Amino acid sequence: MTSVSSSPGEPRRGSLLVIFLTVFIDLLGFAMVLPLLPIYGEQFGLREHGWELALLMSCFSIMQFLFAPLWGRISDRIGRRPVLLVGLAGAAVFYAVFGVATMLHSVAWLFASRIGAGIACATIPVAQAYIADTTTLETRAKGMALIGAAFGVGFCFGPLIGAAAILLSPGSVETSPWPGFAAAGLSTAAFLLALLLLPESLRPGSKSAAHQLFDTGAWGTAFSTPSVPALLLTSFVSVLSFGGFETTLALLLKESPRAGPSVRLSLFHFTDWQVLLFFSYIGVVLSVAQGGIVRRLAGKVSEGKLATAGALFSVVGFGLLVLAVQQASLTLLMVASGIEVMGFAFMTPSLNALVSRRSDPAKQGSIAGVSQSVSALGRIAGPLVALPLFAQRPIFPYVASAALMLVGLLVMQFAVRGGKDYGAEAKEGA
Repeated sequence: MTSVSSSPGEPRRGSLLVIFLTVFIDLLGFAMVLPLLPIYGEQFGLREHGWELALLMSCFSIMQFLFAPLWGRISDRIGRRPVLLVGLAGAAVFYAVFGVATMLHSVAWLFASRIGAGIACATIPVAQAYIADTTTLETRAKGMALIGAAFGVGFCFGPLIGAAAILLSPGSVETSPWPGFAAAGLSTAAFLLALLLLPESLRPGSKSAAHQLFDTGAWGTAFSTPSVPALLLTSFVSVLSFGGFETTLALLLKESPRAGPSVRLSLFHFTDWQVLLFFSYIGVVLSVAQGGIVRRLAGKVSEGKLATAGALFSVVGFGLLVLAVQQASLTLLMVASGIEVMGFAFMTPSLNALVSRRSDPAKQGSIAGVSQSVSALGRIAGPLVALPLFAQRPIFPYVASAALMLVGLLVMQFAVRGGKDYGAEAKEGA
């Protein structure tokens, strides 16, 4: 029988390690295979229109959007531990399937691996619930910060591990199964640790908040809160643009990206492992910007100013990406990518903070859930918009993203200047 954790506020160190590894593995495997998916998809025959490749890139996020609330509801009924174990075991299986798909050059197996991994890795809300079960209100922020740290570390090291797996693998780089097998091995290790060290956190008789698939009441509350809809729209545009950048970057770096139906350009000629190294550079910039710069500026500079700076960085970054592609300049590409990633790093926490400040404290959870759903929709839409545009000409998605971010900047200015913190009107009238 599974043991029940003793008292909230003092979770076992082994439990926290497993929770950290669960989220870390989710992001590690995602970051490890994300740069390779568009490359393998093109090599396996998804070149002509971009829609099939876009669906391959989006299906992981679609499954997470659908299954994250379902896993949460199941964990409320049967406990956190079994759901986390099933998720880790499923991740191990489907990352191994990804490895097999590369060996077989099978598009069908690639889709199966991404759909399955999206379902299995949709357990991050369960990890958050585990932290909530085992911490007090005073220690909860520290516990949740552990999940944020796992995100950053996973995105930094995922591409590095993928690059090492390719470099150490025998045979053809294009058919190397080792990035998938490495992700499967890490998931297996995390599963064994959870099996041995993770106790159940949900105490008998406890009632957790329901995780509904479509909480229409929460959406209604969010869209009826002044300035919040404009902030959510800006967040959607930001995530959509960044998602398009992520999913087209590998094709841009890899040899001979498409410039049109009958024209091919030779730009950067990166090998697969060099593509992964470039993505690791993206992860480092993202972590330094969010963990270093934004964290130090928070409290000293208003969220509105930080979000505005982020939007401006993004517009400049996408503009420079267009120039980098036109001039085939690797130096300019690195500068442009760094600026774009920094803009995203500035915007995301600032917009989340603004949404929180404008919301009724009694409804923070439901509105935060809507905000996460909006971000998930942006991650789904990003590849669906960017990859078909890229198939026509590589600069098109970056031109479109720059234009979208300009619109997002204008909408955000309306929200920042036209909205106030919750309860501010009452304080002003007192």
